[in-house]
Amino acid sequence: MSQKRLERKQGKLLGVCAGIADYMDIDPTVIRIAFILFLFFAGGGVLLYLILALVMPKAY
Repeated sequence: MSQKRLERKQGKLLGVCAGIADYMDIDPTVIRIAFILFLFFAGGGVLLYLILALVMPKAY
């Protein structure tokens, strides 16, 4: 049995949204829109994205 892992995938910008979407089995566009909304309304979208890009391992 294969276990799911949260890892960066080949995507638009560093693969963070694509990795999260793959892990959650949803469309990457939904995650990208959520990050954009978080950026405008909470102000921490860029910082959160960069932290995730550094912490999440890259898929091989």
